[in-house]
Amino acid sequence: MSSYLFSPENEPDEADSVTLQDDEGRTLDCYIENAIDLDDESYLLLMPVDVPVVVIAWDEEEEEEEDAEAILLEDDQELELIFADAKAVLAELDLTLKYTAYTLTVSGELPPIEDDDILTLELDEGEEDLEPEELQFLASFYHEEQRYSIYTPLAPLLFLAKVNAKGKVELVPPEDEQMQQILEELLFEEAE
Repeated sequence: MSSYLFSPENEPDEADSVTLQDDEGRTLDCYIENAIDLDDESYLLLMPVDVPVVVIAWDEEEEEEEDAEAILLEDDQELELIFADAKAVLAELDLTLKYTAYTLTVSGELPPIEDDDILTLELDEGEEDLEPEELQFLASFYHEEQRYSIYTPLAPLLFLAKVNAKGKVELVPPEDEQMQQILEELLFEEAE
């Protein structure tokens, strides 16, 4: 769902951004990176205007800090509990944390990337092994004796959306059978 109405006159070069809205009413402003028409449907490749961030909780029961297990925070209730602390620690870096739709984001100038500040996060979805994700460290803080760190992914976060019959932009669900083909079309076309 979005406040952006797509029309043939509004091609991506004229209207280069859209606003997505989640079920909670939160919004996420995105640039339109690419657009294609496929099977009488218009698909958009979107990238957030602000920088996406993730929050990691550390299970520090291990004696050595480097052996601590990183747990990616995805629970909205837990994120809401720590949001004020995360926002305060990022404000010290002149970054503004935003509770946006589909991902947390920050606005402001990120610190330069340093090799020592890169975390490689191994992700696994059941039986399917996913590519490791590289994250840049931004800040750490404690909330009720639990250590948290805030990172931004080094790879861009992209969303696949389509324009519905009413002209509104909505995310394509991950289980959509055509998703892989559409993404390949959009990414291949962008590379040309």
